[in-house]
Amino acid sequence: MASVFNTETEKNYWSSRYEENATGWDIGYPSTPLKTYIDQLEDKTLKILIPGAGNAHEAAYLYEQGFENVFILDISPIPLQKFKEKYPDFPQNQLISDNFFNHQEKYDLILEQTFFCSFVPTQENRIAYAKQMSELLKANGKLVGLWFNFELTGDMEKRPFGGSKSEYLTYFEPYFKVKSFEICHNSIPPRAGNELFGIFEKK
Repeated sequence: MASVFNTETEKNYWSSRYEENATGWDIGYPSTPLKTYIDQLEDKTLKILIPGAGNAHEAAYLYEQGFENVFILDISPIPLQKFKEKYPDFPQNQLISDNFFNHQEKYDLILEQTFFCSFVPTQENRIAYAKQMSELLKANGKLVGLWFNFELTGDMEKRPFGGSKSEYLTYFEPYFKVKSFEICHNSIPPRAGNELFGIFEKK
């Protein structure tokens, strides 16, 4: 689908954040809820996408556990280059510098980790996110991850952007069967009570 925001503007914004090391969202290791979910996956052949992956700790963990079909997507090439340097054996063609909304491929599983909360939270953008997630998944593919559960303010600049379970469901339900979407029980301590863990299956 067509991008809902300017690729160059977003690329420059996020590249400057990485250059300045202004990456407060990066906890430095795989998020506990996603690690727990990954640990129960049995099919190592799954084709997995992590959009807006940044330093991609979950991707590194997946790869170390034998998942070789992992694709990392970020609009900025900087974290992808750092990942390549840190994990030189990781397939270079699975490191993708692109605008998520322009990406075209099909996956079995997409993992969400601080991506949804990173772009301007207009209704248009959030509907486009849900639609694009659905289009990137194969039949019965799953979108799994974490969404922040705190009130949206009127500030369109201060990330991360929050929201509520009921709001998010208005975006997801047209495209997904909701398998689970509840307050996360194993968030890292600084995010306890402020995350929803969701499993959505493509309709």
